[in-house]
Amino acid sequence: MSEFDTPPPLDPDARWPAGLSIRARTPADAPAIAALINLPGFRYGTMRIPHHTPDEVRKNIENQSSNAFELVAELEGRIVGICGLSRFPNPRRAHAGSIGMGVHDACAGRGIGHALIGEVLAIADRWLDLRRVELTVFTDNERAIHLYERNGFVKEGHLKKFAFRDGAYVDAYSMARLRTA
Repeated sequence: MSEFDTPPPLDPDARWPAGLSIRARTPADAPAIAALINLPGFRYGTMRIPHHTPDEVRKNIENQSSNAFELVAELEGRIVGICGLSRFPNPRRAHAGSIGMGVHDACAGRGIGHALIGEVLAIADRWLDLRRVELTVFTDNERAIHLYERNGFVKEGHLKKFAFRDGAYVDAYSMARLRTA
């Protein structure tokens, strides 16, 4: 592998799992992303519904807003995680954005989510000067909540019956990370 194969993390203090690379998603990634987001555990922790097609994912990638930054994490040549950052287009909220992410069912707990969130927060801090980054997370997703808290997010609200998931309504937390410097 040459120095040109995998860009280094934007955050010089970042520690990624061995062999992990993070890059922008491309239309060619659509089949792998569709397979990832259709996994039951991945879907359970997100707002996705079952049975996304590669064509649907490819069209979404091709129509991406200029305010959106979508990353994929690759391990051993396979896409094992995705993370997106969307800057709010309203000028009064230009200082803020939201993130969404997920990791392959078989790769949870291996540092991939931590690497992805670190990379997307480096974009928010070092390139977009975002002061506020928001997210929502289901209240029963303890692993994700812990990851977000470790990265400076705090719970700001409890959203009752936030979404319908697998036959039942579930609550979510609204969380945000504020940056003052």
